[in-house]
Amino acid sequence: MENKTNMSVSIGTPLSSTGFKVMMLGSGELGKEVVLELQRFGVEVIAVDRYADAPAMQVAHRQYAIDMLDGKELRRLVESESPNLIIPEIEAIATQTLIELEKEGFKVIPCANAANLTMNREGIRRLAAEKLGIRTSPYIFCENEEEYKEGIKAIGIPCVVKPVMSSSGKGQSTVLSESDVMSSWDYAKSGARGEASKVIIEGFVDFDYEITLLTVQHVNGCSFCEPIGHRQENGDYQESWQPQKMSPSALADCQDIANKVTRALGGFGLFGVEFFVKGDEVYFSEVSPRPHDTGMVTMISQDLSEFALHVRAVLGLPIPNIRFRGPSASSVILIHGESDRVMYTEVQDALVEVDTQIRLFGKPQVSGERRMGVCLAMGESVEEARKKANSSASKIHYSL
Repeated sequence: MENKTNMSVSIGTPLSSTGFKVMMLGSGELGKEVVLELQRFGVEVIAVDRYADAPAMQVAHRQYAIDMLDGKELRRLVESESPNLIIPEIEAIATQTLIELEKEGFKVIPCANAANLTMNREGIRRLAAEKLGIRTSPYIFCENEEEYKEGIKAIGIPCVVKPVMSSSGKGQSTVLSESDVMSSWDYAKSGARGEASKVIIEGFVDFDYEITLLTVQHVNGCSFCEPIGHRQENGDYQESWQPQKMSPSALADCQDIANKVTRALGGFGLFGVEFFVKGDEVYFSEVSPRPHDTGMVTMISQDLSEFALHVRAVLGLPIPNIRFRGPSASSVILIHGESDRVMYTEVQDALVEVDTQIRLFGKPQVSGERRMGVCLAMGESVEEARKKANSSASKIHYSL
């Protein structure tokens, strides 16, 4: 690919007057990998989250624990640090403040409008279905119990109920019968993040599989990673694999839609675009303007992981190619219980097989169930890679 811009990229020395500063809003395991990639380019990183010692904070130059939904507090921090780039890595942020800051000259990734539209499912669904005319499942937004019950009648059972704003699938459930209606409402409300009070009811789409298509908008144009398949439980990803086998026609349609949606959002960066696929038919589901949890498989499957691609794109650096290494998979390490001093044991057993890797996120505590790490594997086939990744994850034990 040819570089379409003549933009010169300059990066100074961290912790000096020439330092190029990036502020990460959200410092979980995905943010941690972004910070590590930024550090490889000598970028000075300020990590922010609602709790101290989050994973990305442990590898950043400075950290701050604030309520990112508090616009005044967010503005105060941005103005005091004056970063060159602001990178939102979660949805629960005062996006109206980001819009104001962008108008005042601060650069938000990919742009403040994209962060605002994708902070909840309503903004992006209306953009895709109503403005761009892209095929999605039927949907209704509801703000109270009365609207919700009417919405269920209108959409019909079975259907899927989600909070308009949540993290990692929390609050998402399927209504299979009348007995599920109110429990799904309660679960959606309990899983909501931020101040969003609405839920979305989606008509059930008959699909063969769902994919994440990692889409990169950058100085060279638009690039795509191989499609990623995944398995969920309770709305949260448990394992992913790459590539997901699909027809050339379906893949081409997904790429066309992903390019349209991400271009409409604007800005440079990596986007995780989700689709339901039935044969050659595709249905747009969601998009995140940041690395995607299912995309952690790219840490072993590609020469440039989704995190490396995101960093190159936001820094204005070229991405001439993305080298896919072969069939790969990821499997999460889940911890159950209450502890602020989790100890992982038998770690060596998880790395016995060839072409396996692990990442332990270093999250400071667990309360209930929490994703604390991921196992990665390559194989001669996707099936072999999945088997190896799941086997590795099962061999890691822990004490609380």
